[in-house]
Amino acid sequence: MTFRNDAIAEFSHKLSSKDAVPGGGGAAALTGSLGCDLAGMVGNLTVGKKKYADVEDEAAALVAEAAELSTALLTAIDDDAEAFTPLAQAYGIAKDDPRREHVMEAALKTACAPPLDIMRLAARGIAVHARMAQIGSKLALSDVGAGAALCKAALQSASLSVFINTASMTDRSHAFRLESEADELLSTYAPLADETLASVMDAVRRTR
Repeated sequence: MTFRNDAIAEFSHKLSSKDAVPGGGGAAALTGSLGCDLAGMVGNLTVGKKKYADVEDEAAALVAEAAELSTALLTAIDDDAEAFTPLAQAYGIAKDDPRREHVMEAALKTACAPPLDIMRLAARGIAVHARMAQIGSKLALSDVGAGAALCKAALQSASLSVFINTASMTDRSHAFRLESEADELLSTYAPLADETLASVMDAVRRTR
């Protein structure tokens, strides 16, 4: 099962179909990947410019990190789709089948892993944008804001895939651990994305 190499129009068509995958998790991963690509673009416009020579090494490091995150998020599109398959199969088991609860619980835990990883990657992407907004080329400042907004959308969207699955788990201690990490990522990085976007918005509107 592979979606990451689809053309944009093909992926969009599959996303809108009645098929369960790709779904919200895959869309979140793609969104985060695009956000990180924008950070990379801004960094590449910064590196090599005399005006930003004093931050060139840091900008180059951010470019490398953004590329790593983008690649990982693209991979997560397929990871999310593959992890959902056992859950879809579990829902098809008859409710009076004694195997159903065990199979369902295992499938729910499997399905939670990729979206939580997407959240972690998107959070790192937000941190990259926060720093890029401070040191990156001012000519591409709007792209930093756009990238931060996309990474925040990925973070929040992926969290929904976590919470809808943890809500059905019978292992409440495991569910609580996953929910706690997701809540921590949301409470830490969504505000950082908002701060970054607000600073960019203020700066670009002052240029008018």
